[in-house]
Amino acid sequence: MGPEVRQRLRWVRMYAATRDAGLTCRRCGISRPTLRLWTRRFHELGEAGLASRSRRPRRSPRQKVTATERSLILACRRSRNIGARRIQIELRLEHRIELSITTINKVLARALVPPLRRPRRTLPSKRYTRPVPGDRVQMDTMKIVAGVYQYTAIDDCSRFRVLAVYPRRTAAYSLLFLERVVEEMPFAIQRVQTDRGGEFMAEKVQRWLTECAIKYRPIPPRSPHLNGKVERSQLTDLLEFWARHDPKDPEIGRKIEEWQFHYNWLRPHGSLGGKTPIERLSDLASLTPLHDEVAANFDASRERLRLRDFRADLAYAKLWAAQQALSSASAATAAPSKSPSIST
Repeated sequence: MGPEVRQRLRWVRMYAATRDAGLTCRRCGISRPTLRLWTRRFHELGEAGLASRSRRPRRSPRQKVTATERSLILACRRSRNIGARRIQIELRLEHRIELSITTINKVLARALVPPLRRPRRTLPSKRYTRPVPGDRVQMDTMKIVAGVYQYTAIDDCSRFRVLAVYPRRTAAYSLLFLERVVEEMPFAIQRVQTDRGGEFMAEKVQRWLTECAIKYRPIPPRSPHLNGKVERSQLTDLLEFWARHDPKDPEIGRKIEEWQFHYNWLRPHGSLGGKTPIERLSDLASLTPLHDEVAANFDASRERLRLRDFRADLAYAKLWAAQQALSSASAATAAPSKSPSIST
């Protein structure tokens, strides 16, 4: 017997002993309707009638969350392991359902869903982005299992991505992937940024980029943070795609193309304010340069081959810059000087 039931039983017994409702109410500090309520329930059900009953309505025609919406919220959390804000955006874009973050959190709490575990950040994050699409495209490779390697290219500005799966990471496959990137990205690519892996630093890959009027900018060794956008997007792939698909599936190439479409056209991004990459591209369409403009501004004479050895590359860069300066000075000296003509 709980404390509330014992207290109400004391009210009922005092009234039964005194038969004076006013005296009982004054001594117990309750109203007459309260005394009548518990006296009636005690006579009908005994001590069991003194327990508190649920106040939940039998019907809720104007409730905020339906059973279907509740199942969608729990399915998003279970399959994608995302938080309330991402669930809110997913429901809005894919199902045309508008729910507040507070309501979604209540649904998760009532279902006893454990909170997400996120690593603590020691320093506040500082986000940066390029001004226009195509200004810089970050590329990287990721080993999934033996014989399955994912190639990833992501635009620094819009987060638009191109994905592919190959059995090895070699210069030949890098060329195939670059052709696909140039074909599928809906804007002109001005420069490509990668790490110093051999699959990207090969001479034929660099010369192909020069022929396509694309600058090549490898990052220094041991600095993956400079390629942070492609590194973070590959973590998203591990959590949201590869966790639910078999890498050895014969249809894995088609499935990763479907995931690429979902990522670019349907999946909202917190870094873009809840927008999709294609919506970001639409917002910047007037600022995005065309292919002819990018090709006209590309100067092949200012591009050099990059060496995989970073120290050797720095030394070669100094020699190359000195040679370019000497060539410019020689050209300026050899140019004929035009003297003004004197009329006689």
